[in-house]
Amino acid sequence: MTSPAGPPPTGSGNGERQRLKLLAVTACPTGIAHTYMAAEKLAQAAESRGIEMKVETQGSIGAENVLDDNDVKHADGIIVAADKDVDLSRFAGKRVLTVGVAEGIRHPEQLIERVLSAPVHAAGGTPTAPAAGGGKERSVGYKALMNGVSYMIPFVVVGGLLIAISLSLGGHTDPSGGLVIPKDSFWMDVNNIGVIGFTLMVPILSGYIAYAIGDRPALVPGMIGGWIANTGELYDSKAGAGFIGAIVTGFLAGYLVLWIKKVKVPKFAQPIMPIIVIPIVATTALGLFFIYVIGKPISWVFEHLTDWLSGMTGTSAILLGAILGLMIAFDMGGPVNKTAFLFGAGLIATGNQTVMGMCAAAIPVMPLGQGLATLIRKRLYTEQERETGFAALFMGCFGISEGAIPFAAARPAQVIPANMLGGAVAGAIAGVAGVEDAVPHGGPIVAVLGAVSGVPMFFVAVVIGSVVTALTTVALVDLGERKRRGEAAGFGAGAAGLEPAPAGVPSGGGGGGGGAVVAPAAVRGPATAAAAASGATAVADEAAVPEPSGLGGASAEVLSGHLTEQTVKVGLEAGDKEAAIREMAELLARTGKVADLEELVATALRREAQGTTGLGEEIAIPHAKTDAVTEPVVGFARSAQGVEWGSLDGTKARLVFMIAVPEAAAGDEHLRILALLSRKLMDAGFRERLLAASGESALLEVLREVE
Repeated sequence: MTSPAGPPPTGSGNGERQRLKLLAVTACPTGIAHTYMAAEKLAQAAESRGIEMKVETQGSIGAENVLDDNDVKHADGIIVAADKDVDLSRFAGKRVLTVGVAEGIRHPEQLIERVLSAPVHAAGGTPTAPAAGGGKERSVGYKALMNGVSYMIPFVVVGGLLIAISLSLGGHTDPSGGLVIPKDSFWMDVNNIGVIGFTLMVPILSGYIAYAIGDRPALVPGMIGGWIANTGELYDSKAGAGFIGAIVTGFLAGYLVLWIKKVKVPKFAQPIMPIIVIPIVATTALGLFFIYVIGKPISWVFEHLTDWLSGMTGTSAILLGAILGLMIAFDMGGPVNKTAFLFGAGLIATGNQTVMGMCAAAIPVMPLGQGLATLIRKRLYTEQERETGFAALFMGCFGISEGAIPFAAARPAQVIPANMLGGAVAGAIAGVAGVEDAVPHGGPIVAVLGAVSGVPMFFVAVVIGSVVTALTTVALVDLGERKRRGEAAGFGAGAAGLEPAPAGVPSGGGGGGGGAVVAPAAVRGPATAAAAASGATAVADEAAVPEPSGLGGASAEVLSGHLTEQTVKVGLEAGDKEAAIREMAELLARTGKVADLEELVATALRREAQGTTGLGEEIAIPHAKTDAVTEPVVGFARSAQGVEWGSLDGTKARLVFMIAVPEAAAGDEHLRILALLSRKLMDAGFRERLLAASGESALLEVLREVE
């Protein structure tokens, strides 16, 4: 054990040596268990050394136990154990040590010593970039992209749904103007509101990518750069650069701001750098660069692409339809998409409606296919993505291809090829069938409103293309995640599109004399409170333990009856994690509350693939949110030899709890169960009593202490 040596505290100003005061911030990519595990470990390490520490947790439900100005003013150092961006500007002038969240769990004592000699954070510094050795984490670029996508999704959903509603209730076909909504009507106003949402979608994506890289000074250049990228008129292009252009401008703005921040300026100019100088310089430079350097070539490329398409009108309808479908599906409203769309729309006036028919069949394939994929394999998607999938299905019916953009931006390597394959299939089928579209719009709505000839084959093309996209997406995403299963480092990858791990929250402060201020004892919100049982060290639980009472009847119930003697097992027979989860699921099935055993096992294993639920201290809490169970149910089993669970502290799991709740109960009830367990499992004596109990009844008697 290292000693608490270090320089004198810097927080006091009276020259008197006082108790050392440290602060910490913990955060993991999904704001789940390891956020709270690191918080608890750091607080316990500080308490054992007589150091006062307050830990802010930035979980999926938001920041808790937030560090205020007074905390920072009197702090001797700040530890930031995070695998996501954390704003460091409030820590200017203080010693700040940044590491990965896993370091906060594995080596809290070392971090406490290292922070005393950490560099002083300068004003205008950047968000955290975890130090080497801080544990496995996502790249800065990936996290920045996911940051932009998460902020963009509400704009896509709101804008797309409002446009779809206005078209369905207020639109009609007009031979001279396509699918139109009467001017000055109520539904035109609704449509205009939706268009505003779509207009903001691209700059929001760009702006928040930039923000994740360069912090606040990068937000304005990122957003304005995204607007420029999406406004083709600024660089003589009929089609803007779309969401792909927004990704480019977002990264350019973020890294440009980082570069400008490195420029040394006189001290008097430093306060105005982040709010005036950097945003103005970066915005101007990025905007002009895009217009004059990037924009002109984009315009030239797509003008010649249109000419090339014009030369193909006499070729095979299957080939032309496949090419148009590929283009429509590539960037969903971007320049490639618009080039194909404008080509088809322009030919309507010449009497050639078959080209627009090919485009119309491909246009809805992307949102319909991605929405269908979220239904086919729910476990591959987060709750937010599944909700976006429902919205995408609705948008697809109204020919709004942008509904698939959130999926393409989050997983471009899997989603864009799948989209293009489905779009090509739909376009080729429509081409060979001679489908015609008399209006410049796509999707099932144009067929319903009578603008399409060859309606049966039009729907055949749309359905087959959508199914191809959905199945290809599922296969590619599943393949990608299988490759990553062996790479999990103990924290979730929800941003990558997996079902997020439940959030865990440790209980408040530990022992008596330490006076440490730790993470809050409970969490409120949609995230679940699991695993903060986290790899806790042996700290006695200060809460009074209720006197055990006799078993039998209703009294033989724990956690509001979710855990009973029926779901307790003394000897877990399985020797590996997968077998253990199946054995635990079979234990839960004794209650009659498991409707689909295989689905329950698969959901729990899917959760494990994104990050271990092995919490250290010989504890594992596998869990599943799935309608494979009809009511919340909890099981417990003890393993004599231990099961390798991938815990961060390297211990095998001997105490295994399994929690399963229906989707509808995945909020407060899931949270309550996990919070109760996590608090009690901090008690080393409680764990010892569980290991020593001789039978199911004795185990349940000990487990009654959880209440």
